[in-house]
Parts: sequence; C-alpha cells; structure tokens
Amino acid sequence: MILPPEGKKPGYHHGDLRNALLAAGEVELAQSGLAGFSLRKLAARAGVSHSAPAHHFGDMAGLIDALAVRGFDQLLDKMQTRQATTLDDAGERLVASGLGYLEFATTHPALFRLVFGTPMRANSSADLHAAAARAYDHLAAVVASLPGAPGADDPALRAEVLGYWAQAHGFAELLLSGHICGDAGAQIDDQAREALFRDAFSRRRSGAATR
Repeated sequence: MILPPEGKKPGYHHGDLRNALLAAGEVELAQSGLAGFSLRKLAARAGVSHSAPAHHFGDMAGLIDALAVRGFDQLLDKMQTRQATTLDDAGERLVASGLGYLEFATTHPALFRLVFGTPMRANSSADLHAAAARAYDHLAAVVASLPGAPGADDPALRAEVLGYWAQAHGFAELLLSGHICGDAGAQIDDQAREALFRDAFSRRRSGAATR
C-alpha cells in the first residue's frame, strides 16, 4: 500500500479507514518504535483527523491490541503458506511452519517484536486472544501429527509444542539481533538460513523420537 503524504487526507471509501490506519501504524511502528508511537503520529501519517484513530481503537492499548491481531494473522498466514508448499509429511510441515515463522520475523521485525514483546493481559481484546489461539492451534496441530507425538487431547502435547515454538522463536530472535551470521560476521542469505534452521529442527526431532 502507498501511504498518503502526512497531512493530506485521501478519499477513503467507507470501511477502508480502519485497515488503512493499521497499515500506517505498522509503518510508523517500524520507523519510530513503540516508544515513539502515538495516536497523533498515526493520524498524521495516514492523513486523517486526530480523532480518527481514537474512533476506531479507543486508546493506545486498543490500537496496540489491533496491531498485535494483525501481526498474529500475518504470522499464521506465513506459516500456512509455507506449509502448503510441502509434501504430505508431518516433519516437513513442521519445518515449513517454522520457516514461515522466520519469514514473518525477518520481513516484519517491528511487528514481530510487538506481538511477542507486549505482555498478554487478562483485559486484552477478545480478538487478540482469538488471534493468538489460532496461531498456537496451528502449531499444536502440526506437532500432534508427528510420529510418536502426544495426541491432541494429551496434556503432554503442550510441552512438545512449547519446545518447538521456543526453538523457532529463539532462532528468529538470534537472527534479528545479528547473532546468527555467516563467514566474517556477514549476514547469512535465505538459503543458508533455511539450511541451518532445517538442520537444527531435524536434530531436535531426532532427539524427541528417541526419548
């Protein structure tokens, strides 16, 4: 989406403004970070009145929740898209979902860190809790389909899911912070990153299979 210049109001069609504000919010978040984020800055970037963001999101907490929902939905889409390209093999589907996780983190780092850096509150919106649950349930279903994994109704499944989730998340954080590098500290390319991630995941799966 091409955002309008600050201060210039575009001719939005009815129903488009909320999504336009969220898109502008993602750009503002990437450029200014959460510390420099405000409803007023968002309105200026989107070229709308100062009251428009409050009308749609209420306050900053409502806006942050809405952006986090957007982030979880994009994360789930990346995982599902990568998984759709794999063979019908549970291990490959798991790796593909993990690669989708990395793709989201590297293409939307500010949103990734908003999603997982903002504590989930009891009073977070129902939409946010639902979006987080959709992403978790996707991963849980993939893990449950692995040979020898606990079934969907087995309480032990949660520990398995958290183990794979933590590995994918830790890999993403190390990658974003520059701790996973190639020769002479150079940033690794997509192909090398995928190969390293596949190797790390296959080793964990092998260890889980022998427990």
